[in-house]
Amino acid sequence: MPLALLALAIGAFGIGTTEFVIMGVLPQVAGDFGVTIPTAGWLVTGYALGVVFGAPLLTVLGTKVSRKKMLLFLMGLFIVGSLLSAVAPSFGVMLIGRIVASLAHGAFFGIGSVVAAGLVAPERNASAISLMFMGLTVANVVGVPLGTYIGQAAGWRVTFTLVAALGVVGFLGVARLVPETGRPETSGVRTEFAAFRNVQVWLAMAMTVLGYGGVFAAVTYITPMMTEVAGYSEGAVTWLLVLFGIGMFLGNLLGGRFADRALMPMLFVALGALSLTLLTFTATAHDKVLAAITLTLIGALGFATVPPLQKWVLDQAKQAPTLASAANIGAFNLGNALAAWLGGVVIASGLGFTAPNWVGALLSGTALLLALLAAFLDRRTRAAASIRAEAAAGSADGAVDGAADGAAVGQVRADAPPVPAGLR
Repeated sequence: MPLALLALAIGAFGIGTTEFVIMGVLPQVAGDFGVTIPTAGWLVTGYALGVVFGAPLLTVLGTKVSRKKMLLFLMGLFIVGSLLSAVAPSFGVMLIGRIVASLAHGAFFGIGSVVAAGLVAPERNASAISLMFMGLTVANVVGVPLGTYIGQAAGWRVTFTLVAALGVVGFLGVARLVPETGRPETSGVRTEFAAFRNVQVWLAMAMTVLGYGGVFAAVTYITPMMTEVAGYSEGAVTWLLVLFGIGMFLGNLLGGRFADRALMPMLFVALGALSLTLLTFTATAHDKVLAAITLTLIGALGFATVPPLQKWVLDQAKQAPTLASAANIGAFNLGNALAAWLGGVVIASGLGFTAPNWVGALLSGTALLLALLAAFLDRRTRAAASIRAEAAAGSADGAVDGAADGAAVGQVRADAPPVPAGLR
């Protein structure tokens, strides 16, 4: 694989770390600024909303420059946001820093997916995308636990300073290793928005919202579920999240590899198994060992859907994939916000801490139905295109045969002997 994918993965590692590490240091941040935990939670919500809105906005603004220059700009934006969070004198300033950093998130992964796919042969697109996203999964295994430990030991400001340093490494990697491809010929605001006329693009984003939303319905409330239901101590939750991150890492690699061979079947299997696993989590959450195994499986199956969904969007928006790809990244965060809200609703209604698993199973099951619909529509479109192609080929052959027959008749007439005058 090209070294440029390593540079993209490093950038993804930094972005993934800053997105999730805030959850581990939230009490320290709230204490330093003198705000409540729910108020500090806006640092999570604000980041998610920044990704949702920033992804399409910055992608549209970047249609006039090359993808490499846009990636460099986004990494620079991420560095500025992380440093602003690290030195913030007030909660409001830190929230602004979080939002600035989040604006780079969706567009980086969206544009990065297009760049990654363009670095390899078409039959290896999903694998290349999964290697870039590997940085995000490794962030959950290494970056987030390490950042949380550093934040608790040396202060959360040190954590965000180190995250900014990761951004610098990613910036230098992109500058040195990612090739300059020039501005795409099809680039332009109108051309990029034209991709959304394809219903398959909307179906893919809906699958993203619901499929990965199913994961976050459970994971958002994993701490009370593991401590109150499974019986783990609060200190063990960090290591449980490491298991979840390991599952994400493995699922991402397997999802990319098998999506290159059979994209939609891979998606069917991942979404179907994810829905069933979330359903069984309501029972396995009562046992420590089974809960840990199930959580790992949820991470693996959830992230196994990411490379195929991202590749499906790129395939359906071939003429102008950048905006559609970035919007699909925003859909992940929209799904996270929706699932977290629904999970909170069922807990507040008195259904217990395992109730979000039912919500997650329902969301993922609905995503599977949409995947089946997308495959059906794609098959019907291909069949119709094949019929039109055969009809066009038949018309062309008929025209050729007609021309040949006409030429033959003309030749017969030309070769015939002259008719005597008396018989005319």
